[in-house]
Amino acid sequence: MLRSSATRITAPHGPSVFGAARRAEPRPATSLSHAVRSSYLAVLTFKRPVVSSELMILMSSIAFSVLFNKSFWSSAVPSPWVQWKLSLSLFLILTALHCLLLGIIVNRWIVKPVLTVLLIATALAAHFMSAYGIYLDADMLRNVLNTDTKESEELMTISLLVPVALALFPVALLWWTQIKRRSIARASLVRLAFLATSVLVILVGVSLSSRDVSSLLRNQREIRYLVTPANYLVALSKVLLAAPPGKKASPLPIGEDAVQKPSSAARKPRLVVLVVGETVRAKNWELNGYARQTTPRLSTIPGLVNFSNSVACGSSTEVSLPCMFSPYGRSNYDQKRIRSHQSLLHVLNRGGVQTLWIDNQSGCKGVCAGLPYLHVGDDQDTVLCNGTRCHDEILVKALASHIIPARGDRLVVLHQLGNHGPNYFERYPDRFKRFMPPCESPDLGKCTVGSIVNAYDNAALYTDHILAETISLLEGQSHYDAAMIYVSDHGESLGENGLFLHGIPYAIAPDEQLEVPMVIWLSAAFSITADIDMDCLKSVANKPVSHDNLFSSILGLLDVETTLYIPNLDVFYSCRTRRD
Repeated sequence: MLRSSATRITAPHGPSVFGAARRAEPRPATSLSHAVRSSYLAVLTFKRPVVSSELMILMSSIAFSVLFNKSFWSSAVPSPWVQWKLSLSLFLILTALHCLLLGIIVNRWIVKPVLTVLLIATALAAHFMSAYGIYLDADMLRNVLNTDTKESEELMTISLLVPVALALFPVALLWWTQIKRRSIARASLVRLAFLATSVLVILVGVSLSSRDVSSLLRNQREIRYLVTPANYLVALSKVLLAAPPGKKASPLPIGEDAVQKPSSAARKPRLVVLVVGETVRAKNWELNGYARQTTPRLSTIPGLVNFSNSVACGSSTEVSLPCMFSPYGRSNYDQKRIRSHQSLLHVLNRGGVQTLWIDNQSGCKGVCAGLPYLHVGDDQDTVLCNGTRCHDEILVKALASHIIPARGDRLVVLHQLGNHGPNYFERYPDRFKRFMPPCESPDLGKCTVGSIVNAYDNAALYTDHILAETISLLEGQSHYDAAMIYVSDHGESLGENGLFLHGIPYAIAPDEQLEVPMVIWLSAAFSITADIDMDCLKSVANKPVSHDNLFSSILGLLDVETTLYIPNLDVFYSCRTRRD
């Protein structure tokens, strides 16, 4: 029997040729996961830079100068390449100024959160300054801080995403870095050296172009309100010093000698309705000669007197409203004194005149503190209100419900929403959409100037309707001898010189923001019992008047005597047929 034999082949030690071939084949899934794992480990092992708080301040200050001061640069250096020396000088001054300011107020424990807030706030401030041409001084910041939720929501447009996104990049870098730790002694020395260097750089910046810098500051003093964030930081400190947080003190009394002159038993009680307009400017008022018919109903009312040369006390509600009800006014303007004292309403109340403030806006700004107040902006009227805002006819409705027989004279203030921007298109019902096409976006940058003016004029047309309806209501009641006075709180810029809205500092505010309409209507019985010659009043209606005239004029109209009354400021005084 034959046995077959076979040769046994033994594989050599180590990897086989076939195994090697298999491993040489590509394995996509394994390679990808390996790459991801390697990248992840690389990120984890990448060392975050350790920097000093001073370097963080410096880099943030450079970001402020380069990214968030468009309004300043366009105003200060219209031709940067031609004016390169002035540009360099201002860059050094701005950057070093912010280094100095921030170097004083922040330390390494709070540097990241403080700079984060400043970067985002500065980006937003720069956006609004550029979009609307506004200046950030103390009055404007006070206006911002007292803006209600509804007003804020109207300014929250999609265009805000751009400045926020721009701010998030330096914020991300800020939080990625680590802060260098130093002993207190060494940190103090470094900070002092940083502050000294900042001062030195400011001096170098000034010396590079001293003549141009001094000329700029002398001829454009308002330009300091464009330096961001220094403008709002300085403004905030002024606001807080003028009105510290916490419980506010009661306003100091004025006109404690006020007393109403005895009236004839034969006459009816008097009712004066003071309509405080919002953001209506004289330039777009048909009664002042504007080409468009923005006051068609008022133009047909017999006996209506239009004061065509009227000026506001301020360029914002926050300034002008307290001012127009104060005896101190613009001629002796003292913001702290005005806000710390009582108003015309308190003097009238003390003299025996009942007062009521009916509001369709953001309050009376302290003017009616402690006195009867009715807010109608949140009314549930399904015709006049949309759940967020109410059209101004809600004021007429509220007035009608409060004209009830009562003893004694009365003053009722109607505070309008009026032409409050930028949402002019929401201030009137559709039936008042006469001037076409109106801008129907809160982002005015998306509209033409012509469409913005159309929406604004439609809102002014609606104010004409409100005033005419108020007069009609007063004519139809029989309980009072009635009068109506209308005056807007301030005007509005509608694209002139690149400016929109309002709030420019008073000293440099354009006429569009300060010149306002003012009209007066007296019933025949009122003018007779008050001894006022209406023809005389019409003859003086072209003379200059201002918010300063309101205080004494209403005191005189309601026969309230006090040493605060100034005859020369009473627009009715020269036209009284009998003066006691």
